[in-house]
This record gives sequence, structure tokens and C-alpha cells, in this order.
Amino acid sequence: QVQLVESGGGLVQAGGSLRLSCAASGRTFSRYDMAWFRQAPGKEREFVTGIRNFGGVTVYADSVKGRFTVSRDSAKNTVYLQMNSLKPEDTAVYYCAASWSVSNWYEPSTYQYWGQGTQVTVSS
Repeated sequence: QVQLVESGGGLVQAGGSLRLSCAASGRTFSRYDMAWFRQAPGKEREFVTGIRNFGGVTVYADSVKGRFTVSRDSAKNTVYLQMNSLKPEDTAVYYCAASWSVSNWYEPSTYQYWGQGTQVTVSS
């Protein structure tokens, strides 16, 4: 079992930055592929970025490439999402997710564990 707790959301002006954190419980954290999704009101949950177990490979949605950076610290059992140059369209609830082995980064059903989400609001 893995429990995920996100933090770091908030209100920021367009062009600003935020760093989200996802703290995971469990001794096997480093074995999980981790991802960030987001969901805006009235829209489906969408993939933002992912990072393989042991941090070897990262994947980004086109909409965030060059602006967002995912990283993980296995010693702290934490995954981070650094978000720069934020836009109003980045406004959403951001969720952390974990999977034993991701076959399709973009498919939410691939992930066995989810956090409760943290709200990010970008004002124009």
C-alpha cells in the first residue's frame, strides 16, 4: 500500500511559479513509477508529467514542456513538480499518482494509487 499526500498548491499570478510536493508512505517508494495529473472544472483528468522508478526517465505533456519539471527524492519519499511560467489554463486540481509499472503514462487506470489533490489557481 502507498499513501500519497500532495501539498504546495495555491494562488499565483500568470508568469509565476509554484512547486508541488507529493509525499509517499511506504518503503518501496523508489520502485514506483510516479506521475502528476490535473483536472480542471468540467474537464477530464489529464496527464501532466511522469517519472520512472529510480528517476531514470521523465515524460511531459506537450502543454507543459519547457515550463514544468518533475523530480523525485527517494531519501525523502517525495516527488516534486516545479511549475514555471504559469498560465491561467494551468488552473486545476493537481493529483499525484503511483504505479508499479506504467504502460501508458496518459491513462489514469494505469495507476494504482492517488493522492487527494491540491488546487492550483493562476490568475490573469
